[in-house]
Amino acid sequence: MAKPVLPTTETLARTMVRPKWIAALLLALAIAAGFAWLGQWQLERAVQSGHVVEHPTETVKPLNSVATVNSPPTSAGIGQLVRVRGTFAPHDYGMLVGRLNDGTAGYWVIDRFTPSADDRDGRQAQLAVARGWAPTEHDAKAAIARLEAESPRTVTLVGRLLPSEAPEAPKDHTDPFVMKDMSVAALVNMWHGIGNSDIYSSYVVEHGTPPAGLQAIYSPPPIEQATVNWLNIFYAAEWAIFAGFAIFLWYRLVKDAWEKEREDAEAEYERALADWEASSHRPVN
Repeated sequence: MAKPVLPTTETLARTMVRPKWIAALLLALAIAAGFAWLGQWQLERAVQSGHVVEHPTETVKPLNSVATVNSPPTSAGIGQLVRVRGTFAPHDYGMLVGRLNDGTAGYWVIDRFTPSADDRDGRQAQLAVARGWAPTEHDAKAAIARLEAESPRTVTLVGRLLPSEAPEAPKDHTDPFVMKDMSVAALVNMWHGIGNSDIYSSYVVEHGTPPAGLQAIYSPPPIEQATVNWLNIFYAAEWAIFAGFAIFLWYRLVKDAWEKEREDAEAEYERALADWEASSHRPVN
């Protein structure tokens, strides 16, 4: 009786190309394609159900139609171009330091503006306005001196309505009276003769031709925001995972079948070897 020889098993790659496993692969690919289509459909739904939040900010509106007094501004009025008639206060001009204008640091010249018409509550109100930008402190102070020397007159102000900024505490060894932020709450404490006037919660960046010696402040329209349905995106990711799992499951089944064939072949070889050794009265190694 000849000694048994360990049979040679085929490779995993050759197992994969058997007709039944090729058929199983085609089925897995069809299922994965279905899952992928469902994932794409969910992504399309996420885009369709999302919407762009648009505000007609470039249509000039009356100030009182969008601005609030003595309360936080509404989101609908942020960035809106507004129009109002009134008078600039000649004794409340100020300067903000470290203000960027299209990427260049400089100074804002600011002032108090009193609208001619009362606010929604029928009371006089005060409005903070950023009138222009100067590259140096000298230029800003020179422009302020010219503006303070002008006689008060009623003008039409057009500008972009922006929310008040939070005041920043002065750092150590710095002048506490130097302002960096357009904080309406801080400016109110510096204005003269406002009595019990209401205060607009936002400020306006003046548009149009700036006062002499100043440059127009760069104030672009607010960026439109797009909302996305994250639940649909989550479902799309799930379908993508299912598609990948379908292919992985096919691979796992093929590999399991291949490993079982190897184990069966090795077990059969060990039984044949044991029978051969027993028939030859040889001890099993």
